Amino acid sequence: MSKFTSIRDFMESQYLHFNAATVVDAAKGYETHLTEGGKMMITLAGAMSTAELGISLAEMIRQGKVDIISCTGANLEEDLMNLVAHDHYRRVPNYRDLTPQDEWDLLEQGLNRVTDTCIPEEEAFRRLQKHIHALWKDADEKGERYFPHEFMYKMILSGVLEQYYQIDPKNSWMIAAAERNLPIIVPGWEDSTMGNIFASYCIKSELKPTTMKSGIEYMMWLANWYTQNCAGKGIGFFQIGGGIAGDFPICVVPMLYQDMEMHDVPFWSYFCQISDSTTSYGSYSGAVPNEKITWGKLDINTPKFVIESDATIVAPLIFAWLLNQ
Repeated sequence: MSKFTSIRDFMESQYLHFNAATVVDAAKGYETHLTEGGKMMITLAGAMSTAELGISLAEMIRQGKVDIISCTGANLEEDLMNLVAHDHYRRVPNYRDLTPQDEWDLLEQGLNRVTDTCIPEEEAFRRLQKHIHALWKDADEKGERYFPHEFMYKMILSGVLEQYYQIDPKNSWMIAAAERNLPIIVPGWEDSTMGNIFASYCIKSELKPTTMKSGIEYMMWLANWYTQNCAGKGIGFFQIGGGIAGDFPICVVPMLYQDMEMHDVPFWSYFCQISDSTTSYGSYSGAVPNEKITWGKLDINTPKFVIESDATIVAPLIFAWLLNQ
């Protein structure tokens, strides 16, 4: 029986065909891209933070193997929720068997379910709310404006959350990102718990909507960042899941080329998507990479990989490869 000395060794020895082979090919392509001086964007869809991707992603950030992240508002906040309320989470292994009454009972207990994991409302949402609200209010009164992730960074770096830590902080990708001041794009932030809470304060006239910088401003910021960082090997695009986290930032290239008429802007120089979406429903999340050529996002020669599998299994494996684990 073979004895493997690392995850990398195991993958190279066993992942020889089909989706498994693509996992290795994509990992090698990512590694080559960085070795040749390229930068990399990682996009986080779904509930990857609740899946505790931070255990591997935080180390990727610390080792400089990711240069910018695009994520949903849910992933932005759920990493911090896991950080401050982990002991109060409840796993429901039999989630497929739950009745409507079972679901209602969870609601009444303040447990919001994400597949097999229930996030505790009081310990998770409310602990963050009182501290982030103070930052929102202070900025509002001073007439200052920040992006959603910038408010989160301020909260993390202030140390106010340390009293609640329930996991090793090295496993929080948001802490790693804040310490590095990693660029983050959060399209559609309004579609998140903290976004809903912020909107409620605006409805009550306690805060002004303009205190929070918008998605359009995120796109403007990203356009500037892309043009400043795309020289040489260029910028790669590693997409975990589908949805707005990936759809929003990938559009910056055709926008710059077609709408800004900056015809010397290079395409994304590496592309990989881990997804189980299919193309037959007109789903952009399930579109094969070649379709992106027609939209001016990828070049004919851009290395392209699609791994049709569960991102909660595949992403940590690729990160382990890249981290030589």
